[in-house]
Amino acid sequence: MRFALFAGALHGGLAVALGAFGAHGLQGWLPEADRALRLGWWETAANYQLAHALVLVALAAVMPRLPGRSGRLAAIAFAVGALIFSGSLYVMTLTDLRVLGAVTPFGGLSLVVGWVALAWSSRGVVLAEPA
Repeated sequence: MRFALFAGALHGGLAVALGAFGAHGLQGWLPEADRALRLGWWETAANYQLAHALVLVALAAVMPRLPGRSGRLAAIAFAVGALIFSGSLYVMTLTDLRVLGAVTPFGGLSLVVGWVALAWSSRGVVLAEPA
């Protein structure tokens, strides 16, 4: 639970800071020829990172009610997936090392594993006691 909250807060803060940099400061650093493409990569990275930061924080709140270890697996998969997926896009944007595009799907796969683990952990969960 602590890991999910920490990872969510860290990813959230980074996504906001890097998203703001992308919106206000990155344009001057990128070559004009493919600026729009690279800004699109940056925006995708920030959006996915922020979305999964929110999922991690929500997961931390419900984790005590989840059976087994699949909630923890989901948290780890979301945190690692967001780091690999978004991180590779951020670095690719700044360096134009397009070979990193081959790494990005591994982050996406980790995010999918997180969603599957979360779905698995939700079986039989009671989020609120009946009145």
